[in-house]
Amino acid sequence: MEPAALRSLVEAGPSDAGTVVARLFRALREAVRSGRLEPGVVLPSSRRAAAALGVSRNSVNAAYELLRAEGLVAVDGRRAPVVARVEHIDDPVGGAGEGPALSARGRTQCRDLRARLYAHPSGRFRPGAPDEPLFPRDVWARALRRAARTTLGPMRAYDDYSGAPVLRRALAQHLRRERGLLVAPDELVVVASAQAGLSLLATCLCDPGETVLVEEPGYLGARAAFENAGLRVAPLPVDDAGADIEAAQARTGARIAYVTPSNQYPLCTRMSPPRRAALIAWARSARATIVEDDYDGEFHWRGQEAGAMQPLAPDAVVYLGSAAKSLLPALRVGWMVAPRPLAGALAHAVRNAGCAANVHAQLALAELIESGAWKLHLRRVTRTYETRARVLTEAIRAAAGDRVEVALPPGGLQLAVRMGSLADEAAAVAGLGAAGWAVARLSGFCTGEEPVAGLLVSFAEADGPRARAFAAALGRALGIRGETG
Repeated sequence: MEPAALRSLVEAGPSDAGTVVARLFRALREAVRSGRLEPGVVLPSSRRAAAALGVSRNSVNAAYELLRAEGLVAVDGRRAPVVARVEHIDDPVGGAGEGPALSARGRTQCRDLRARLYAHPSGRFRPGAPDEPLFPRDVWARALRRAARTTLGPMRAYDDYSGAPVLRRALAQHLRRERGLLVAPDELVVVASAQAGLSLLATCLCDPGETVLVEEPGYLGARAAFENAGLRVAPLPVDDAGADIEAAQARTGARIAYVTPSNQYPLCTRMSPPRRAALIAWARSARATIVEDDYDGEFHWRGQEAGAMQPLAPDAVVYLGSAAKSLLPALRVGWMVAPRPLAGALAHAVRNAGCAANVHAQLALAELIESGAWKLHLRRVTRTYETRARVLTEAIRAAAGDRVEVALPPGGLQLAVRMGSLADEAAAVAGLGAAGWAVARLSGFCTGEEPVAGLLVSFAEADGPRARAFAAALGRALGIRGETG
């Protein structure tokens, strides 16, 4: 497609379609929907399109990214977008007789960043989910029944948006004892999830257009929270020693650095002490905030247990945690640890955003912590997950040999299976997806020009038979013959 044709396409569209991003997105989207742009058509590069339209490359890239997020175009590295084959399109923009239309910001917030991340939409070995049969159902049910019978007092209505006082006291003690945090109950804010905490921090600590650093490769939920707030997300490079602030080209002026130091997601490594010290020194000199996501910091078994960063710099670090991995994501209980003045302000933000956690779930979790039941549960599931991680790691090594690189992670719920090429990754994703394995592609967590190739695989359910079955399917997907299990 020539740039002049693109300009004609946009000019022919409705003049009241909103911003230039919205106009370009809608014009191309309607052209794909009507068949005027057929699968395989190459769109102009962002540079050529920007010159033809008289707009910035950022506007063109934003429109192309919206098209990519909806599966309308395919983008391969630095090449120009190519129109994808689409069988059916639901219109999220709206029009005459179609109901309310999404704004440009709404389309950003409604994107599904994970649409093409997983080999299968749902199923076995999908990263991020604990093994449900390990959930302590009876213990939780008894605690929840007692919570439901509790007289709530001020909590019954609109007080205590910092969280139930009994839970904040119990959590503060637990985090001091188990993770070494320097925290008092009034420095804790309970939220519906760590993701909710990220969204609040994005809007409360930054203004639209400001820069935040996110690990590369890194957690897509963090990227979504920051982009939804209108922030510029810049890469914070990660290697086997963790996030490297010295390698971050956009560190000058950045307001936040988001990191997962205890179990890096998705590479499953730990941030080294020198890297932690360098990041803290940068944050203090730049008057920036480190957002430490300790989402599965409870699970450690290899080497010395990795402590949290927050005790090293409680003035510069906001700590995020949740019960999602130790219990279940469906419980919707997370927390933030922030310096006292900020914690008080964030409690008001929780109310204004409507992201408070269910009070009965808070009371039930408080009982589990105070009774010691949560600690016993953590010990039990940690031993189970360590065994399953070893079983799956060994099975993959036996099946795939030198076609992959896989190391036993120091903890967490998933392991990274690195591959030598994106072609191997694509073959593995296709084969495993066809067999119902919902693993994620490592390249999907990358935004740079040299993505990491491989898979992110949960071992939460990986008992012996499942591990061997997965390894055999991986071997077949990679075209490896011989014994696989």
